[in-house]
Amino acid sequence: MTALPLAGTAVAGLDLAHAPLPASDVVAGAPTTAVAVLDDTGDREIGIWEMTPGTARDTEADELFVVLSGRATIAFEDPALASLEVGPGSVVRLAEGMRTAWTVTETLRKVYIT
Repeated sequence: MTALPLAGTAVAGLDLAHAPLPASDVVAGAPTTAVAVLDDTGDREIGIWEMTPGTARDTEADELFVVLSGRATIAFEDPALASLEVGPGSVVRLAEGMRTAWTVTETLRKVYIT
């Protein structure tokens, strides 16, 4: 996890340190993820999250995010909902406990609020 300074930061080009996902979460490929926390001083956390191509399952936190770059399909396994294609400018709201599968086709970078 990368900590950022209080001053403004150009997040599009921010260098993030990636780590592999747990093997139990990976469905296809060898995706890695990275996180940079922008602010965690209150009841919410705001940060940058990135995932490289591949497919991985996740149990979601209560989150709102905006895709900055990349492309992915989010499959909603529980509750069963229609899959969602996301790309730059997509705004998505996830509820805590949702089970999802993320298929990233182009490294996805998002700013999130949890």
